[in-house]
Amino acid sequence: MSSPDDLSSLLRQSQPQEIISFLRAAGEVGKEMGYSLYLVGGDVRDLLLERPNQDVDLVVEGDALLLARHLAEKMGGEVISHPRFGTATFNRQGLRVDLAMARNETYAKPGALPLVRPGSIQEDLYRRDFTINAMAIYLSPPRFGELLDPFKGRDDLRLGLIRVLHEGSFIDDATRILRAIRYEQRLGFKLEDKTEELMSRDLSMLKTISGDRLRHELEIVLYEERPELALSRAEGVGILKTIHPTLRGDEWIAKKFQEARKAAGSPTPELYLCLLSYRLSSQEAEDLVRHFRFPGNLAKAIRDTVKLKGEVDKLSQPDSHPSQIYHTLRGYSEVSIRAGISASTSSIAAKNMEQYLERWQSLKPHLDGTALKAMGISQGPLLGKMLKALLEARLDGEVSTVEEERSFVERKLSQGDLAEFKEG
Repeated sequence: MSSPDDLSSLLRQSQPQEIISFLRAAGEVGKEMGYSLYLVGGDVRDLLLERPNQDVDLVVEGDALLLARHLAEKMGGEVISHPRFGTATFNRQGLRVDLAMARNETYAKPGALPLVRPGSIQEDLYRRDFTINAMAIYLSPPRFGELLDPFKGRDDLRLGLIRVLHEGSFIDDATRILRAIRYEQRLGFKLEDKTEELMSRDLSMLKTISGDRLRHELEIVLYEERPELALSRAEGVGILKTIHPTLRGDEWIAKKFQEARKAAGSPTPELYLCLLSYRLSSQEAEDLVRHFRFPGNLAKAIRDTVKLKGEVDKLSQPDSHPSQIYHTLRGYSEVSIRAGISASTSSIAAKNMEQYLERWQSLKPHLDGTALKAMGISQGPLLGKMLKALLEARLDGEVSTVEEERSFVERKLSQGDLAEFKEG
């Protein structure tokens, strides 16, 4: 009979045969090289929780790059190496495996990136964030499938607790505060009492973390199935106002996130981010962009979202022509418009924005510049203005076929209406 710590049968039940075969072969290759190999972290946690997880993260007590190359030679596949970090990625016909050297980490000061040196699997597990992520499964024969759980993470899984490994955990790396909330809400767990005390004590350590790293953690939260849960909890314990005073995780956010999911199915983190930014002033938005150092596309989406609020009155006019809506919304990023649809209090404005995305933004005249030149309109400003007039006529339903467009142009030419284009 298998021991309670033998997870080989659970592995076989939860993972495709291709992965199981790879894990066994990798463990054997590692043993031949004198290395011990382990499945680690979230993979083990989700296996024990019987939650789906197709990631394969391995730690080796030895040279991860060398092991990856040996696996590729023996099993086929390619290796992407990251020598600076002592890691490698093995790819073979859709199978992707990350291998890392077992390591020990020390922190020169709070918030600093860790100083890394080779270590044992025990040291590697001790550097992790929470007990439920500090378990490993032996892959090396004859101990394949045996659980290594030095910090009683399996007990905390049974109890539904998020527990740090030591009292200085949040001081070493305050991004763990955000991760604690994320895991708590994703898994339906609760913070262990001492861990919650340490979090409250160390909230100010979040100020030691760079905007880039905070942005990364915030984006991971927005990838959650229901990110508003983590945001609400983060607001309740003071995390959001600590990392930036404009961030909120209130009922309005929860409602808008839920509505966005109903409308879009699986909203992108960019859409959630725009909704988080919707109620900000222009100055607050600029401060948010600078603080988190959002890249160009996200910075534009945030700015567009805030700016678009100023167009709501114009978009709410019931007698607006499609061409007017088109010119109002043209140039705004699509994700900011989708945020406007979810957040707007005007049903007319929301409908106009929906129509723009679904129909009007991609509408083009049948006749292009070459066709207009063949009809006698020379290259220059006049050509551009006629193309604009054609587009507006198409948007507003004045023309729909090539023939109607030609008649429209000929009418303008015969009636001498080109003057209006020269003036415009």
